[in-house]
Amino acid sequence: MGTETVADPACELRFGQVGIASVRVLVNDAAALRAALAERVLKAPQLFARAAVVLDLSHLANDPGHDDVAALLSAVREAGMLPVALAYGTSHVEALARALDLPLIAKFRAAYEPHGDTVATAPPPAPAATPARPEPNAAATMGSMHHAQPVRSGQQVYAEGRDLVIAGHVAAGAEVISDGSIHVYGSLRGRALAGASGDAGARIYCQSFHAELVSIAGRYRTFEQMPEDLAGRSVQCWLEGEKLVVARL
Repeated sequence: MGTETVADPACELRFGQVGIASVRVLVNDAAALRAALAERVLKAPQLFARAAVVLDLSHLANDPGHDDVAALLSAVREAGMLPVALAYGTSHVEALARALDLPLIAKFRAAYEPHGDTVATAPPPAPAATPARPEPNAAATMGSMHHAQPVRSGQQVYAEGRDLVIAGHVAAGAEVISDGSIHVYGSLRGRALAGASGDAGARIYCQSFHAELVSIAGRYRTFEQMPEDLAGRSVQCWLEGEKLVVARL
C-alpha cells in the first residue's frame, strides 16, 4: 500500500512499538473484516500469520454488542491473526472486555479522552520507578541510541524517546524500533518501526534496502509493495500525510 492504513473500508491495520498490530474496525461486519485481514495474511504471511493484534472499536458508528464483538474476534482468528486485547475506550468497551475476558491496552486511552468518555476504573498507574514516556517531539532532544553490533534474527532493539542508530546490519526476522528516526548503516532485512509513539515526522534511512516491513507512526509498507528498483539501494522513508513514501537517497 501507499499506506495499508487506508487501503480497505472494513478496517485499518497499524503497527505499534512492541510489534503488536492495532486493527481499527471501521464497519461492524465480521465477514468483511475476515476478508480484509485474510488478504493481508495471504500477501505477507511471514509478517501477519498468527500476528498479535489489538481490536480498536472506536470508529464504529454505534456501540457493538457482545455478540457483535465476539463475531469480530472470531473473524480475526479465522483470518490467521490472534486477537489479544481491546483498545482502551469507553465504559461500554471496558464492560465488553470484562465480558469477553480480554485485557484493555491502556496506551490507547489518550485517543478517547478528548471525546469526554468516562470509564468505571482507570488503568493502574505505572510503577514509580518507571520514567514517563516523553512526548514524540522530544526524540530529537535526548540524543541518539547507538547500537554497534548487527541485529540478529529474532532480536529486537528499541530506542525509547530518541533516534536509533544501527552501525551494522539488521537481519531478516529482526526488529528495530524507535520513537524517533532510524538510521541503519548497513543492510536492512528485518522490520524497522520509526515514530513508534506517534511522531509522524520521523524517518528511516538505510544503506541497503531489503526490509520485510517499514513503519512510521503506525503507517507501514511491506517489501512486496516496494518498487523493484529500490532493492539493495540506499533509501529513506517518510510520511506525506497518510502515505508512507520510500525513495532512493
